[in-house]
Amino acid sequence: MQTLDLVFLRSFVVVAEKRSMTVAAQHLHVSQGAVSQQIKRLEEVLGGALFLRDRRGIRLAPLGERLFTKAQQMLTLNQQIWADVKGSTLQGRVRLGVPYDLAGAWIAPILKAFVEANAQVELSLKCGSSLELKTEVDKGALDLAIIEEAAAGANGECLMIDRLVWVGASGGAAFLNTPLAVSLVAETCAFREPVIAALEGQDRQWKMVFDNGNLETTRAMVGSDLAVSAWLKSAVPPGLEILSAEANLPDLPPFAISLVRSKGTASAAAVELVRHIHEHLDQS
Repeated sequence: MQTLDLVFLRSFVVVAEKRSMTVAAQHLHVSQGAVSQQIKRLEEVLGGALFLRDRRGIRLAPLGERLFTKAQQMLTLNQQIWADVKGSTLQGRVRLGVPYDLAGAWIAPILKAFVEANAQVELSLKCGSSLELKTEVDKGALDLAIIEEAAAGANGECLMIDRLVWVGASGGAAFLNTPLAVSLVAETCAFREPVIAALEGQDRQWKMVFDNGNLETTRAMVGSDLAVSAWLKSAVPPGLEILSAEANLPDLPPFAISLVRSKGTASAAAVELVRHIHEHLDQS
């Protein structure tokens, strides 16, 4: 019996929807190379090209057009079967906290799969800085939180280690300005202290701007080439690019993406959400 790998199909559908291998990789929380390899393997199985590439990007080839709707149906059916067999009886409420920069493409696939498999569970999501979220967990106001903390001395349950990188506008030159304008989302941002320490260690003139607590404003300012910022490599949003060594900016320390849980007995819904988080990251 010939079978189609659902992981390959999911990558194909996301690439087709986003029309970009890079954006699809960010959405799926995997490397661009992994997505390209999965598409190549699927093309080998099906015996033809799924995408056509030109100056405007990529688009579906005739074989890809034939596959697209059926692939969506297979992925939906897979989630429905999983929900019927495993998730239909799970009920309750789970309160999750996520940092601003991870609340988009990084966490979205995990929450989508969880909600589809557990329709009876009430999921609430709160965004904030890592410090604020950890405080909420300690007070019992959140059941779980994903936080960012320096890898050296991390206290939470480590989900993955990621690079903290400098980012700027695509093709921008804000990194050349003196003083260097640096934009972080909030004064309580977990990246603030290591970023300042790195800049002071380089003895470079800099100024902190746009500490407003709004991720979209920060992204707009950086995207407009008015400042640079620091982002986890896995969460760099579309429209911004990782600055190369030629920008002559100081190295930043690695960060842990960690899970913290409230004290006491966890609900079945919270335990299942943790399982979904681990399962998604293990597949990445």
